Amino acid sequence: MKRDPHTPSVDISRRCFLGQAGTGALLLGLGGLTLSEHAFATAPHSAGATTDSPVSPAAQAALVVAADPTRLPSPIQRKHSVHHDITLEAREVRGHLADGSVFDFMTWNGQVPGPMIRVRQGDTITLTVRSAASNTRPHSVDMHAVFGTGGGSSATLMPPGGSRREFFKCMYPGAFIYHCAVPNMDEHISRGMFGMIVVEPEDGLPPVDREFYLGQHELYTKEPFGSTGLLQFDYSSMEHEDPNFVLFNGTVGAFTGASALKAKVGETIRVFMVSGGPNLTSSFHPIGNVWKNCWPQGALANAPLHYVQTQSVPPGSCFVGEMELPVPETIKLVDHALTRVARKGLLAEIAVEGQANPGAYRAIS
Repeated sequence: MKRDPHTPSVDISRRCFLGQAGTGALLLGLGGLTLSEHAFATAPHSAGATTDSPVSPAAQAALVVAADPTRLPSPIQRKHSVHHDITLEAREVRGHLADGSVFDFMTWNGQVPGPMIRVRQGDTITLTVRSAASNTRPHSVDMHAVFGTGGGSSATLMPPGGSRREFFKCMYPGAFIYHCAVPNMDEHISRGMFGMIVVEPEDGLPPVDREFYLGQHELYTKEPFGSTGLLQFDYSSMEHEDPNFVLFNGTVGAFTGASALKAKVGETIRVFMVSGGPNLTSSFHPIGNVWKNCWPQGALANAPLHYVQTQSVPPGSCFVGEMELPVPETIKLVDHALTRVARKGLLAEIAVEGQANPGAYRAIS
């Protein structure tokens, strides 16, 4: 089905999670309906790394928060400016983190990263920002594509159940992060409150066969990687920038193995990646390939770099890169700070299917 090119994707795919946790939403408890930032900090935390059972009732009823990388707005085809009405909703949800574990995420529209917004340079947007009544914390949105105080965060600060609106013109092209920007923004971003707005140049982007959308961030938990049950946020490890989890789209292993992303030999693919952080810089590398074209910092107004092996993507920034696919293979998308891959959960795979190309690559012995 053809998607509206400027409507954010708000549905959360279950395609990648067959056999894993269930998909019932578990919103956080009511209360704290003020602009206080201490509701979670003062809540009691579990001292143990596991629950009484391998898969707790909370894990069985957790929402799938991982945004489907294949559900993103279509490339812009038009040559004129238009106006968009877009809504983002701040939702605090209990979501699937890994097999047997759940976490209390903060999201835009119930997914991590938040929906990609895609417009053209010169377009205008009326943005409505809402906060679910069941939330316990204030939220706002800072869009790096916005000229204005705090990227609009001052105008969009809202309590649980609140709503704010703003108008802005997309005056410069690029791929930009948007994120919550309350005083404890580091925690909110770590918990998942970030996404991407793509402002395509007036002449658009080069055509490709497929596009994918990923968001990297880290989670700071009291419990070590591999623990089960409801994991608790750890402020001390965040202050020391020492996370137990580094993730694509809020979930361990969501796009690997049988759930790998799909592509075909001979195609050109484009990857959009937003680095929420809040603290770690990604060294973004496709194992088994290179970025034929890449736009560091999401700077689409500039000419791309060519045949780049690994590109730094700082927190609060974005990356756009393209790959050619001359051979069948499994491409592993990683942060080349490889402990994050081997021990903290960061990996996505692209399964490239098609005819072998022995003139380009073959195993000899």
